[in-house]
Order: sequence, then C-alpha cells, then structure tokens
Amino acid sequence: MATNLFDYAYDLEKALRNSNEFIHLKMMYTEVENDEIAKSMFDAFRNIQMNLQQKQMEGRDITETEIMEAQEIANQVQGNEKVTRLMEAEQQLSMSINELNKIIMKPLDELYGFINQ
Repeated sequence: MATNLFDYAYDLEKALRNSNEFIHLKMMYTEVENDEIAKSMFDAFRNIQMNLQQKQMEGRDITETEIMEAQEIANQVQGNEKVTRLMEAEQQLSMSINELNKIIMKPLDELYGFINQ
C-alpha cells in the first residue's frame, strides 16, 4: 500500500499548530500586536528586511543608506522587550522546522550519499 505523503504533511501541520513552540510564538505575536509602539517597530523591521531580501534576490545592490536604516531599526527593535521575545520565539520555531526538514530529507540524503549530520 502506497503512503499518501500529503496526509502526513497535514498531520505535521496540525502537530506544528499544537506545538509549544508555535503556541508560544502566537502569544508573543499577540503581545506585539496589542502594543502600538512594539507593532510599529516590528512592522518597520519586517518591511525593511523583506525589501532588502527582495533586492538581494533580484541581484540589485543594497545602498549604504539602506544598510544604515536597517541597522538603526534593528537597534530600536532590540531595545523593545516584546519584539525581542517575539523574534526569539520565531527563531526557536524556525530551528524546530529546520530539524524537521533534516528528518524529512534523510531518505534523499541517504539515497544520494549526502548524509548531513
């Protein structure tokens, strides 16, 4: 009997939604969303981050002014405890997802001889 990978993927999605990491992330996100100053800082940080990534993917140069603006916003964000906690929670979830990806990719790594440890 063949395995339906999509059924497992949806099970994994449900498990992720119910994980401590995701629940904590949602709580931290709600705290930021309910604080006008923290939300404004977080939105500005996200916007500049996305703009810089977009330019990088398109092969366009990032100006010195953009780098300085990004650093200034990053410094402001680090001074806000709610945003800092949100970013830490996001990083924890990201690390868990990266570990899951390693597990999921293991059959291909073994097949092609690229076992990543």
